[in-house]
Amino acid sequence: MLLADSFPSLNPDIWPQWRGPHRSGIVDDNTWPNQLDDMHLQGMWRQKIGHGYSGPIVSLDRVYTVETLDKKQEIVRSFNRFTGEQIWETAWDGSMKVPFFAARNGSWVRATPAFDGEYLYVAGMRDFLVCLRASDGSIKWQVDFMKRFGTPLPDFGFVCSPLVSEKAVYIQAGGGFVKLDKETGATLWRTLADEGGMYGSAFSSPIYENLRNVPQLVVQTRKVLAGIDPDSAEVLWQQPVKAFRGMNILTPLLIGNTIFTSSFGGSSILFDIKKNNDDFKISKVWEEKKSQGYMSTPVVVNGYIYLHRRDRRFCCIDPKAKEILWTSKKRFGQYCSIVANDTKLLALDQKGELLLIEANPKAFKLIGSLKIAEQETWGHIAVAGDQIFIRELQAIAAYRWCEPDKTIIE
Repeated sequence: MLLADSFPSLNPDIWPQWRGPHRSGIVDDNTWPNQLDDMHLQGMWRQKIGHGYSGPIVSLDRVYTVETLDKKQEIVRSFNRFTGEQIWETAWDGSMKVPFFAARNGSWVRATPAFDGEYLYVAGMRDFLVCLRASDGSIKWQVDFMKRFGTPLPDFGFVCSPLVSEKAVYIQAGGGFVKLDKETGATLWRTLADEGGMYGSAFSSPIYENLRNVPQLVVQTRKVLAGIDPDSAEVLWQQPVKAFRGMNILTPLLIGNTIFTSSFGGSSILFDIKKNNDDFKISKVWEEKKSQGYMSTPVVVNGYIYLHRRDRRFCCIDPKAKEILWTSKKRFGQYCSIVANDTKLLALDQKGELLLIEANPKAFKLIGSLKIAEQETWGHIAVAGDQIFIRELQAIAAYRWCEPDKTIIE
């Protein structure tokens, strides 16, 4: 059983992993207001922390963050979800410099942890995975993938966000796709080795899906999109995906038995997966080279794909008709993390702007926007119950949806 099917993630009041309860950016919450302003979204608390792009993790009563401090240490912190009071912190030595052409985005921790109800699984930049007890921050085990597999430090650091099951952790690290024993950190299997190319381990985070009624892990390396048997590590199917410098960054989307992805320097592509007896076949059924994704993973609402592209515009794609239905005229930030319910999109622009967008396949309709941070906001937004958690470049802040006549008590 994967975390997306287990107890913690079924609770809409928590945000336990990359892209939320179902690892899809979709939340089971229809209470979002029809306006976005400082009367409908009020601040609860804000804490200064070190640099980082890692998204916050939210349990029933706590928030967990990861940071890089003084280019020397990586620190995990636990805060009270409702007051912002710090509960514990755990640190280890670890930092690195990314390549010069990416230096303007900083050399700070990037991957979002996973929480299984008891433990946190945290990726450090130097290809290092740590399992922490969420109650007190004590370390249960840690894995140095460079030492374990004799692989070099990935040029961009550890970027992939872990996927946790009842007994295992799945991650792109150590120059491949790895399954670890959740209790000990021991390697159970490693596949797709050396698919990271010259720049090392991949960016994209894996998902667990049923394709043609076969449970499998869907993972995108720097070179290929592939389906992996979670028990045997057998590569069930794979397909090359072109991207500039291997920048296959976003998480693939499953829509029925099709898979959507979009890459920097490549295109937006829809693949169909078929199965004949025990053999899978993947084929490209649609491609749009003018619509390139970048770092923002899209969401699917009522069968339509909503994508924030490399050109900083939003677009809506109909995967059944295989066409782009609309493209926004306005350009937004370089990156937007997107969460959706069945009627709206909530997008956090990298420039600190929060956007409320109608999930409308007929036209781009911006319901409202609110400047929510003066710092850049590269971390993925977390939405849990009536609260929103924003990871600023050097801070973590909590907000709450509310009626204009209600007051938040600090």
